[in-house]
Amino acid sequence: MFWGKDTTQKSIMNHSRTLEGVHGVQVVPHSPFDFTETNQSGDFSTSNGGAPTTEANRLLLMQRLWQQRPALLRPIHCSISCHGDQHLAETVANVLTSIPFIALGIQAPRKNLNSKLYANSLIGVGVASSVYHSSRGRLRKFLRWVDYTMIAATTVCLSMALRNENPKLLTAASAICLPVNPMMVSVLHTGMMEVAFARRALKDPDLRMAHTVHKMSTVIGAALFIADDIFPKTPYLHAAWHLAAAVGVGTCNKLLE
Repeated sequence: MFWGKDTTQKSIMNHSRTLEGVHGVQVVPHSPFDFTETNQSGDFSTSNGGAPTTEANRLLLMQRLWQQRPALLRPIHCSISCHGDQHLAETVANVLTSIPFIALGIQAPRKNLNSKLYANSLIGVGVASSVYHSSRGRLRKFLRWVDYTMIAATTVCLSMALRNENPKLLTAASAICLPVNPMMVSVLHTGMMEVAFARRALKDPDLRMAHTVHKMSTVIGAALFIADDIFPKTPYLHAAWHLAAAVGVGTCNKLLE
C-alpha cells in the first residue's frame, strides 16, 4: 500500500534532476507542510526544525518588549484592599473616614476654574472611596481602579490650581498616563505640590504652621500607607491613613485661600 508514496518521491527527484540541467533554473527543496507555531513560553519555532521566519522574529521581539515595558505603562495591580476589608466594623470605619474628603471639597476655595475642579475632585475622592469600601465581588477591583484614578486626578487638579503656568505638555502626559498608572501621576504631582508648598511657606510666615502640620501628616500618612501594604491583615490601618491624608489635604486648602 506504500508504493504510491515512494513512486511519487522518485518522480519528484527525477523531475528535479531534469530541471537542474536547464540553464537559469535552480531547484530549491521545499515542503508544503512547513509551518510556524508558538509554544507556551512564547518562543516561535518551525515544524521542520529550521530557524524562525522574519515575521516570527518580529512578533517575538514585540512580545518581549511588551512584557518588559516600564511600570508606568502597566495598569495598576490591586493588592491589599482588593481582598476586602477584614470585617464589617472595618468597612464602616473606612467609609466614615472617607467622608472628610467630601467635607474638604465642599469647603475648598472656588476662586477660579482650576480651584473649582480641585474642590469637586475632592468630593469625588470621598464618594469613590466610600463606594469602593462598600463594594464586594468582582466589581471591587474596578472600583479600586476608580479610587486610585480619582486620587490621581485630584493631584493634577491641585497642581493646576497652584500653578496656572504648568506646561501643557505635562498636563497632557498626565492625562494620558492617568488611566494606566494613576499612582505614578499621583507621586509626580504630589511632589510638585510639596515643592510649591515649601516655597510659599518660606515667603509667607502665616503658612509655616500649616506647612509644619502638612509635613507631619504626610510622613505619618506615608508610613501608614506602607504599613497597610506590608501588613494587610492589620485592621484599621487604612482608616488611619484616610485620616492622615485628610489632614494633609486640609492644610493644602490654605494655599488656595
